[in-house]
Amino acid sequence: MKVTSILAVYFLFWVMTAFVMLPFGVRTADEAGVEKVPGQADSAPVNFRPSKLLIRATIIAALLTSLFVLNFEYGWITVDDINVFPDPPSQLGKGR
Repeated sequence: MKVTSILAVYFLFWVMTAFVMLPFGVRTADEAGVEKVPGQADSAPVNFRPSKLLIRATIIAALLTSLFVLNFEYGWITVDDINVFPDPPSQLGKGR
């Protein structure tokens, strides 16, 4: 697998992980017991820390990318292994 392909896969995993991780650990003003600023949305986070989000997304994306590349190189799971709709058993030769 080329380095550019690995970087593209890493970027996709990173963006997906960052969006999935966004709601974890976020507390609203009501949950934190802090007074709201006039005009503030009820769902606005009190103490948003994007640096934690970036670090977590980077680590998880690196793990997912390494698993993806290793699976690509060694062929642990292929498309043939994932058969969502198996063929129904043949009814020929069976009595009714």
